[in-house]
Amino acid sequence: MERKAFRYRLYPSRAQERLLDATLETCRRFYNDCLAERKQAWEDEQRTVGKVEQLRQVKERKATNPWAKDVHSHVLQIVVDDLDKAFQAFFRRLKAGEEPGYPRFKGRHRWRSFGFKEYGNGFRLDGRRLKLSGIGRIAVRWHRPIEGQIKTLRISKQAGKWFASFSCVVDEPTPLPATGQDVGIDVGLASLMTTSAGEQVAHPRFYRKAQRKLRVCQRRIARRKKGGKNRRKAVVMLQRQHERISNQRKDYLNKLAHDLIARHDRIALEDLTITRMVHGNLAKSILDAGWGYLVQRLTHKAASAGRVVVLVDPRQTSKRCSSGCGHVFETLSLADRWVDCPRCGLSLDRDHNAAINILNRGGQLRWSLSSPEGGLGQEAARLEPLRSVT
Repeated sequence: MERKAFRYRLYPSRAQERLLDATLETCRRFYNDCLAERKQAWEDEQRTVGKVEQLRQVKERKATNPWAKDVHSHVLQIVVDDLDKAFQAFFRRLKAGEEPGYPRFKGRHRWRSFGFKEYGNGFRLDGRRLKLSGIGRIAVRWHRPIEGQIKTLRISKQAGKWFASFSCVVDEPTPLPATGQDVGIDVGLASLMTTSAGEQVAHPRFYRKAQRKLRVCQRRIARRKKGGKNRRKAVVMLQRQHERISNQRKDYLNKLAHDLIARHDRIALEDLTITRMVHGNLAKSILDAGWGYLVQRLTHKAASAGRVVVLVDPRQTSKRCSSGCGHVFETLSLADRWVDCPRCGLSLDRDHNAAINILNRGGQLRWSLSSPEGGLGQEAARLEPLRSVT
């Protein structure tokens, strides 16, 4: 058994939309109050306020706050869970020596979702509609059938649209039949990716192509009076333009990941630290490419298809000759798109050369298990000589 999420568009009436917005605002204020309590208790008394202690406040909140009276108790309990997860992530980053990022107070329009934690208790399906406690029966666009047993629900607002995300327990998927094919993939900017077989996929550059429309939307916001109704409409227009770009990129990468998983048993990619790469002139192009999302989708799809995805050490994948002769192209720059090895005579595209090296390193790891999404140490890949995988 495994968990799977199903997301659907909601079409609430105007009255229901006002109730949904009121629920979001009630959750936001409760979150900020709980955060303020934790912060104040530590600053004044060096005392830690825990999750259980704040969960006990839900009943009192519903009894004393007129806005929380009609909100289901599970919704407010999820708010406490969200805050506790934020603090757990804060302490994890602090312990790891990363930038900690203390949980922030949520400003207006900065709280976009609320949840229910048990089917039949606060939410349920009523025919083709979704019935929410205190809100009513909401129309849903069922663009695909829902599978498995529904466990939890998350209601979210994005660019003025409402969505319902169901978390369901489904049966283990049937693995795809073996193909006997392995592939190494080098992601880049000249082309989105190059495989060890020499295939290249063009970089669609969805954000770059939409920048002109984005500028128009930004200027429209700048001309509107702050706090006005027309400015809020202009903001929604900008949000929907960004949503369109994001949807285009996700659709493209999902189809690309599906094709790779269907054709290959084992896939090797570079273990790139993208957050460290987006501080220079190429930052916009790197983010527009969506490398991280591609790796995430490949890893997720491989788990359900019985495939293997490994992340290998990216160092010198472009500069080292893939024939195994050991030569390193020391003077290779980003402007050089072709490599010629003076030792063995190899001559091919630099990205193709890198993809073969990535495949070789994946083979050295013996394709044991899929790498976690956060990557893994590849010391063996650096120390062993490169060999071709047959």
